[in-house]
Amino acid sequence: MTDPSSSILLIFPGQGSQYPGIGKDLFQAFESTRKVYGEASEVLGYDMTALSFDDPQQQIHLTRYTQPVLLTHSVACWQAFTEMTGGRVSAQAAGGHSLGEYSALVAAGVLEFAVALRLVAERGRLMGELGEGEMEALPLDLESARSLANRHYCAVAACNLPEQTAVGGRTQDLDALVAELQETHPGKRSTRLKTEGAFHTYYMVEAARRFREVLEVADFHTPTLKVLSNYTGTFHPQDAAGIKANLFAQLFEPVLWHANLMYAVDQGCDTIIEFGGGIGKGDSAAEKKPNLAGIVKKTFRRHDTPPQYHSVINDSTLNQAASIFSATPTT
Repeated sequence: MTDPSSSILLIFPGQGSQYPGIGKDLFQAFESTRKVYGEASEVLGYDMTALSFDDPQQQIHLTRYTQPVLLTHSVACWQAFTEMTGGRVSAQAAGGHSLGEYSALVAAGVLEFAVALRLVAERGRLMGELGEGEMEALPLDLESARSLANRHYCAVAACNLPEQTAVGGRTQDLDALVAELQETHPGKRSTRLKTEGAFHTYYMVEAARRFREVLEVADFHTPTLKVLSNYTGTFHPQDAAGIKANLFAQLFEPVLWHANLMYAVDQGCDTIIEFGGGIGKGDSAAEKKPNLAGIVKKTFRRHDTPPQYHSVINDSTLNQAASIFSATPTT
């Protein structure tokens, strides 16, 4: 049971949490989900259900398709939760990791779903087509990772935890970076992240330049919730121009996710609900785990009053979360 005075933060995952079959369980159970997927297919001009559920052409892991797939699933999870709780659960803020920031903007009323779909479809296309290099997750703090990256023509791409920083660069530069890491920190191991480019680094500047033209003409509304900015580590401003400028910079500047979480809790958020995506070795939706849960728990492991955490990523977690929040309506 949740405290009726809870201050809720909605969070949404980014790339890496997609999988074939994503959303099929909710599609079979909820009319709201069927409407979301139907709208996505109509807006994008291809069958979102076929891509998400069956992936016949093995496209779901291509950035240009991954981003619309995850946006659709995240919005579907959020809307199904809203439906099951009768719209009685009110959040104070929303945030998302990289692509997930667009899902958060939908939840906050800044973007209509159709507008967000068009934006992320173009964003994904540009990132995939113009991207170069790969990414590496390092078990280092931000400054140590930045120093190491700079020596190898790489750049910091994301700070997820105090001792977990992702960097991006060309494959051969990352190989040299890892070799130095193993020499100077023999007990530490990094992980190569297979992406279509060194996202959130200077390798994305051309993609950002072209994406700016799309951002500038997109229809943005005043937020109904405070929305976290990956670029600043704090909340977006209330004006559309300021939000667009932050989203432009987000493409080639590091994702300050750890800062986002800490800032939201410092501002009073004491309950976190994650919507969409799923990770893990199992094939079915029921076997998946939330993408951001580990980061959330590690972030607040030593916090005096860690926030409550819940997830809505499939039919079973949806029912569990809905039962908790329906038991004591929040305001």
